[in-house]
Amino acid sequence: MAPFVLPISEILVTAECWRTEAGAESVIQRAIAAAAEIAGADVGNAELAVMLTDDAGIRTLNNNWRGIDKPTNVLSFPALQPIGPSGSDDAPRMLGDIAIAYETTRREADDEQKPFDHHLSHLAVHGFLHLIGYDHENEVDAEAMESLETKILAQLGIPDPYADGERID
Repeated sequence: MAPFVLPISEILVTAECWRTEAGAESVIQRAIAAAAEIAGADVGNAELAVMLTDDAGIRTLNNNWRGIDKPTNVLSFPALQPIGPSGSDDAPRMLGDIAIAYETTRREADDEQKPFDHHLSHLAVHGFLHLIGYDHENEVDAEAMESLETKILAQLGIPDPYADGERID
């Protein structure tokens, strides 16, 4: 079996509020690595970007791309994949982008009495799974995605985030 290859992840901090969370970038890298491995995602020669923003930034994205004029915790933007054969000298395949809002993430973690890094890990995993094709548009897909999220988070030592019946929109 070939060795597992992690996706190349670039993390862009676009909001100063994230500076209070010194370990956020490593939490996200670890969560995405676990998600890629456990989901069995073909992420060799692939990259993604994670933008750490604030509620104002994610509200703009949410309004522009989904027509919903309010902040949310996480948004994913899967990249369109090129059609046709790829050569060995091609640039890395882009999986897409994930945006995570600080204030909403902090508020949800506090309201649910969860450690911030656990909730951040969950949002990074959730966003990554969207990039590789998972969705929760219907009950069957939602249950499959939630089950995989729970398995990934358990590998990271994080309790089941759905035990209390909460769902990520």
